[in-house]
Amino acid sequence: MGIDKSIKKNWIEIQKKHSTPVNAIGVKIKDTDSKTLNVWKEEGIDKFLKK
Repeated sequence: MGIDKSIKKNWIEIQKKHSTPVNAIGVKIKDTDSKTLNVWKEEGIDKFLKK
């Protein structure tokens, strides 16, 4: 699978501003949304959490 490079780039920039997992539009990802959380981890977005 994989997401478009421009979407990933934007998602990373949005994630850098949040200390919780967020989707590509900046909305917090619910713990029950395993599909989005899996993509979040597979694409490496989890490395950009605000600390």
